[in-house]
Amino acid sequence: MFEDIPVDVSPMYEGERIRSANMFVELAGPKSIGAELVQVEDNVEDGKIQVIGPELTQMKQGDIFPFGINIQIQGEKLEKELEGVIERRIHELCNYVKGFMHLNQRDQIWCRVSNEALEAGFKLEHLAKSLSILFREEFPIIEKISVTIFTNKEEVESFLEMARDQYTQRDARSRELSDEDVDVFYGCLMCQSFAPSHMCVVTPDRTALCGAINWFDCRAAAKMDPDGPIFEIEKGDVIDAEKGEYSNVNEAIAEHSQGTTDRVYIHSVFEYPHTSCGCFEAVAFYIPELDGIGIVDRDFRGETPLGIPFSAMAGQCSGGKQVEGFTGLSLEYMRSPKFLQADGGYGRVIWMPKAMKDSVMEFMPEEMRDKIPTEEEATSINEIKDFITQHQHPVLDLIKQSETESKKEDIEKETPPETEETEYETIPSIPVMAPELSMPAAGGVKIIFKNAKIYAEKVIIKRK
Repeated sequence: MFEDIPVDVSPMYEGERIRSANMFVELAGPKSIGAELVQVEDNVEDGKIQVIGPELTQMKQGDIFPFGINIQIQGEKLEKELEGVIERRIHELCNYVKGFMHLNQRDQIWCRVSNEALEAGFKLEHLAKSLSILFREEFPIIEKISVTIFTNKEEVESFLEMARDQYTQRDARSRELSDEDVDVFYGCLMCQSFAPSHMCVVTPDRTALCGAINWFDCRAAAKMDPDGPIFEIEKGDVIDAEKGEYSNVNEAIAEHSQGTTDRVYIHSVFEYPHTSCGCFEAVAFYIPELDGIGIVDRDFRGETPLGIPFSAMAGQCSGGKQVEGFTGLSLEYMRSPKFLQADGGYGRVIWMPKAMKDSVMEFMPEEMRDKIPTEEEATSINEIKDFITQHQHPVLDLIKQSETESKKEDIEKETPPETEETEYETIPSIPVMAPELSMPAAGGVKIIFKNAKIYAEKVIIKRK
């Protein structure tokens, strides 16, 4: 089947990482442009494979090229609403090819080719052939398929514009429903090769973290492949509608995370935030000094107000970890009326990159549009504080409330409560046994006594 492909093609290579020291070239990624797109068409030239632009043999060690993958498919049972689901499998199937690494999705793809693959004679046309074969295997309803790969800058730019238009149309359709309108959500396990304990919960109001799969896509995928990585989750009892917690969702999370996670709040970054894979488009992070939330996307190249870039931020919460105060999310979720609703939505957001802000501006409450600073107005926590104070951001009310409660607690601590004292004489010859007793020591050290014997001449019990 893969006889004319000079490298192995197998699921065993999924999850392979190609580090810069072993990299021949980089395709798309943070320093270039790229996109991938699957289109259901009526007149597909079956088996057509082409590379438009330089092949690997025309590239040099360390080069970075723009990159596009366009797959056109045809079949009697194929529908347009399946495009997004099938497209998302590009990530998985590309990684079956030994020596080729594919990360992310849509117009955020980031690929690398290893030196070993090049030495074996691997070319991009072999990648296209592999995808053609693998997609037929994965989706028997595909009757015809053609694969085109772009590495020419002008061609990639044109393809990127067309792909983004298709993404926009898909996303707009997903806004027709809300969580309350449906009885089922969906679970997606596509990223478990990179994040074994992660399960993405997809609802009408919360697109998958990758941004590539919405609720309609999941419905189509589950019907097409009932035993596949996308499956129905009956909502079950609503534990907390504001936070987005549902009994059956918790059960599904516990089962598919191998017990690592057993509770999740779909619409909050606090307590039990949604776990994150690694393909998310953005990260929401808590800024405790101002009791607000910052958001940074994958395209942002600078440092966040916390002093670290997106990559470091993503490393803290990716891999299926549940880290309070951090959660991955899609840009489309930021257009949802339920966006972090349990935390105050945009009324709690106090920083985001300008490009991201511009892309979601029309979905933000009008009164908040001038109150959220970007890197152009603030690059540190102090600068954010000055900006939100000047523009009367509603998070200031939370800060004042917190300060009032803190002062009240301090006053209560300073005023000793009235107590009643009862004294008991002990029998010196009989010690009190303590299975374990701990006490603090200097330097943050804790001393723990095991099976300690305590002698006391007098015991005083105080009652408030």
